[in-house]
Amino acid sequence: MIELNYKEFGHGDPLIILHGLFGTLDNWQTMARTLSEHFTVFIVDQRNHGKSPHTEKHGYACLAEDLHDFMASKWIYKANLLGHSMGGKTVMRFATEYPEMVDKLIVADIAPKAYPDTHSQIFNALLSIDLTTVSNRQEVDEILTKSIDSWAIRQFLLKNVTRNKITHRYEWKMNLPVLYKYYKHILKFDLGKEVFEGKTLFIRGAQSSYIQDEDMLDILDYFPSAQLQTIEKAGHWLHADQPEEFFNTILTFLEED
Repeated sequence: MIELNYKEFGHGDPLIILHGLFGTLDNWQTMARTLSEHFTVFIVDQRNHGKSPHTEKHGYACLAEDLHDFMASKWIYKANLLGHSMGGKTVMRFATEYPEMVDKLIVADIAPKAYPDTHSQIFNALLSIDLTTVSNRQEVDEILTKSIDSWAIRQFLLKNVTRNKITHRYEWKMNLPVLYKYYKHILKFDLGKEVFEGKTLFIRGAQSSYIQDEDMLDILDYFPSAQLQTIEKAGHWLHADQPEEFFNTILTFLEED
């Protein structure tokens, strides 16, 4: 059992939020604070991310087990779950392994299927940087600019750069070598043995290609009560692109009988 780093906000029924690949709980802090007016919200760093422990393994079986252990440690017997991208696959695995521990399930912009490689360029860019030789984050950004044009993606990745208080050198928050080693496993998907019959909401960004219309066939096989909603003018990071609509969509779903 590993102790995951987390933050807790608010009062009410528990809602646990899991980030995606290269993410941290900080990506969801603003949304968590807004949702905390209605729920006790836990935002969690998954293993090998943020301030959670680095391990030699990474895959959805252990990520789901981490979530199970986290809930047990907080005496949470049942919760609403929200997962984005890789975190969405984690909560899907969890719901099909421990369905009795899930109240409502929300999956943000990911489907229960394998995906093609779209991160190798990012991995190569990150692995090419020797953080022990840089003196500030601006230098990291300048290096990333050579291979990553998107300012938004670079800013997202730069949130993983931290300064060691002892050595005063910069380092990655995430366990980059292990994530790279297990990247093919992250792209794939393995469900638990159960079908999750509970209420489930899949949310996709209209400008994202992660969930296609035809994916609903597989979704309904595993999550027969699932519904799909699309947020206009939003890409893969739909909670950042359209936060108000994303919040309203979640709240409506969680508060309905």
